[in-house]
Amino acid sequence: MSKKSNKIEIDILSDISDIQEGHSQVIPIVTENEDELSENYSIPESLPILSLRSSVLFPGSITPITVGREKSMKLIRDVEAGTGILGAVLQKESDVEQPAPDDMYRIGTAARILKTLDMPNGNLTVILHGLEKIEINEYLSSEPYFTATVTPLKDTTPASGNVEFEALVESIKDVALNIISVSPNIPKEASFAIKNIDSKRGIINFICSNLDFEDADRQRLLEAPGLLARARRLLEILVREQQLVELKNKIQSKVKQDIDQQQKEYYLQQQIRTIQEELGGNEDEAEIARMREEAKTKKWSKEVGEMFNKELNKLERLNPAVAEYSVQMNYLQLMLELPWGECTQDNLDLKHARERLDNDHFGLEEVKERLLEHLAVIKLKGDLKSPIICLYGPPGVGKTSLGKSVAGALGRKFGRISLGGLHDESEIRGHRRTYIGAMPGRIIQTIKRCGSSNPVIILDEVDKIGVGNHGDPSSALLEVLDPEQNTTFHDNYLDTEYDLSKTLFIATANNIQNVHPALRDRMEMINIPGYLLEEKIEIGLHHLLPKEREAHGIPAESLLLSREVMERIISDYTREAGVRGLDKMLAKIARHRAKDIGFEQEYNPEISVEDLEKILGMPKFRNEKYEVSGITGVVTGLAWTEVGGDILYIESILSPGKGKLSLTGNLGDVMKESATIALEWTKAHYAELGIDKEKFENFDINIHVPEGAIPKDGPSAGITMVTSLVSTYTGRKVKDRIAMTGETTLRGRVMPVGGIKEKILAAKRAGISEIILSEDNAKDIAEIKEDYVEGLKFHFVRTNEEVLELALEK
Repeated sequence: MSKKSNKIEIDILSDISDIQEGHSQVIPIVTENEDELSENYSIPESLPILSLRSSVLFPGSITPITVGREKSMKLIRDVEAGTGILGAVLQKESDVEQPAPDDMYRIGTAARILKTLDMPNGNLTVILHGLEKIEINEYLSSEPYFTATVTPLKDTTPASGNVEFEALVESIKDVALNIISVSPNIPKEASFAIKNIDSKRGIINFICSNLDFEDADRQRLLEAPGLLARARRLLEILVREQQLVELKNKIQSKVKQDIDQQQKEYYLQQQIRTIQEELGGNEDEAEIARMREEAKTKKWSKEVGEMFNKELNKLERLNPAVAEYSVQMNYLQLMLELPWGECTQDNLDLKHARERLDNDHFGLEEVKERLLEHLAVIKLKGDLKSPIICLYGPPGVGKTSLGKSVAGALGRKFGRISLGGLHDESEIRGHRRTYIGAMPGRIIQTIKRCGSSNPVIILDEVDKIGVGNHGDPSSALLEVLDPEQNTTFHDNYLDTEYDLSKTLFIATANNIQNVHPALRDRMEMINIPGYLLEEKIEIGLHHLLPKEREAHGIPAESLLLSREVMERIISDYTREAGVRGLDKMLAKIARHRAKDIGFEQEYNPEISVEDLEKILGMPKFRNEKYEVSGITGVVTGLAWTEVGGDILYIESILSPGKGKLSLTGNLGDVMKESATIALEWTKAHYAELGIDKEKFENFDINIHVPEGAIPKDGPSAGITMVTSLVSTYTGRKVKDRIAMTGETTLRGRVMPVGGIKEKILAAKRAGISEIILSEDNAKDIAEIKEDYVEGLKFHFVRTNEEVLELALEK
């Protein structure tokens, strides 16, 4: 051994006198020529193999290893007494107590023993000096310890002046120094050692041995084929470790800042409390005292009172600085603001209620009667344990405003809950207070806003409730709308029962088919089919026009409309069941007149028909007028639409062919079935009808309903199609100004249909004088005002033969 090596060994041994059990300290060799490490010692062909649990020995490093296994201790004693050289190999799993050859890696390091130290607990600490990397070829024995044949693997060193290697070493030094500077657990002396190692091999092996890497990473570094590859792998691992250390420090710094902020806020809150006490009282305590006094005036049950006091006592124990304090305060404030048992006095004068409904709404006699019956029950019995009313019909017919009128007639507070698009059950029942941003449900919020326990609440658009991932709101409404259950309605936020039995709920919907069946079962469905043309004229003249004049600041004498002009607005510019579109048109006229007045222009107070095109533009709709007379195969039918009644023509024509039936005009499935039934019935009775049988075989028949862009469906055109087909096959003309509606069967029976009121008025507007209906529809005619059916002649029939007798010329 050279003198330089002896000096290094003496320095090392003087530095390890304080090594304790389990402590590992790595001391670098600082030599000018690292090849001396292996040149002064020859590596035997076979070596005793020491298995290391969690340490990788690199060439050139000196590492203390604690040995506790009997086999390993015997190996150390024998090697120390012999050659002093052994093979140190990392085992793959550190928890394996007695590893087999397959449990250890194949690449390790030949090392010599510098010194052994006996520990107080019986273990042995051995100081190993890494000499050279070795590869295990074959294990020769396993007792009393492993021995194996080995092959030295000398690390190749890049040629002097290799730019990549020099750049890698500099980068490794920079990153390692940065990790040491930001890591509180690494002693700062390590950076001094890195700066003072001149050898590039020494720098790389020192950092591989000293920094806190995983054993698998250290083994990868040891197995690198040459110093250049080891440098590349080391830089990759160092960069990853640097990012981890920086992220860890960032997280710790953020946590420390948050804790410091909380401590600062707590300290300031305590100072504020002390100052407030010195000034004569605490604002929070004064608020709690006020709430306690207000609670004494509430008309709640004993259970609710006890619950309130319990929650108030909990609030007193809370620190105002914590987030839970404001949540608790909001909850108690809600309990105080709710009108527990506080009700407004009902005005049960039914005559007054009738006057109010008649003043606010024209027509709708059936609906008004049902609402008055409802109010009469309240007057006689004093409670509302009767079915909840649901008003359903097209938009703009006044469903919501009817609810307002009922509230006004009773003298009650009015609330409205829009349910359109609702898809969260908690919107009805409320959120539990454990959630951040929890709120009571809309029912409780509306009761609080109304300020009484017996308001009239409109549940708008119950048919447009959706189902989402947070429950079914329709099911939550079952408890609200069931008179047997809503006396103990439970809101999740309120967390106690609230009596809704005195609240009058009126639901509205456009399509009852979309309402939950169980919810529909709890409500009494009242249909508002829409307004007739005559009713719309009255509503426009006596309700909407005065409202728009007032809304636009126009004197009554400055804007006048005749019945004829109002009818033209309704028929030419609106097509709806309600009056919402009519209201918009009147608003447009009012704005035009307001501009005339504002510019001080001359104008005629009365709007004429000619003025409409100037103000509203060209007519948007065309109402059907009776335009056919004595044409074979063309029959006038009556149809119901969402915006009222209308007339439509059924046309049929023969063309050479093989008896094929064609249907055109955008017909639905039911209407197509009616056409097929009509043709089959006609074929079955060709002899009685006087039809040449060969026409069915030699001619195709086409049935068409004009205005193909408009979808059409329903069974009402059954007898109309029969009449059209018989007229076409026989050549008999249809009588003038006659229309019909009714369903037919294969046996020729004429069945009743709906929408008679709207259809009759459409026929009258179109100039029809005779109407053919099923005899079962006679009762519907009796319900229509005489003014609306004046001038019309009705024929009630049972069979198709009677229809043909009335409709076709001889």
